[in-house]
Amino acid sequence: MIPKPMGRFIRGIILILLALAILGAAISALFRFEIAYWRYRDVVNRSAGHYGIPPRLLASLIWQETHFQPMQRGKAGEIGLMQIMPGSAREWAQAEGVYPFCAADLFNPATNTMAGAWYLGRAMARWKSKPDPTPYALAEYNAGASNAQRWDRAAKETHIGFVDAITYPATRHYVMDIMKRRDNFGKPWLY
Repeated sequence: MIPKPMGRFIRGIILILLALAILGAAISALFRFEIAYWRYRDVVNRSAGHYGIPPRLLASLIWQETHFQPMQRGKAGEIGLMQIMPGSAREWAQAEGVYPFCAADLFNPATNTMAGAWYLGRAMARWKSKPDPTPYALAEYNAGASNAQRWDRAAKETHIGFVDAITYPATRHYVMDIMKRRDNFGKPWLY
């Protein structure tokens, strides 16, 4: 039998440990994006820097696409962290002189983020005349260049903002969610 004061002490320690475990779980849940990013930060920063993409934007796009799960496959054949289509990746490989290249290489986070950052960087360059090319480039990344161009024309004709002109609700939310996550990096209570 444990003496009464010692029993209270042990119960107190157990309660403190339980409270710390709950607090740790809560912090982990709040900062799950930042924690996942930390694991791939070198890969993200290298790819972002190589193609002139802000690292927070690239990390936010990856979170939106796969929550930093490098083995993800999409329903339409997208592969890896940034859900790159093999055809788009082949364009990157050819443009950058990456040989040999095969679609399975996209499961490698370094290869995937380089191809994805190149693709996003190309879209950012296409929209560089805009005050903020980011929503245009994200819409293009998600729904293709022709849709982004159509929404740009509609925004001009109707005098509404580009994001409001996006007629695909999933793409509109995609763009807004990525930009919000990028802007609130490290402040999960604002998501």
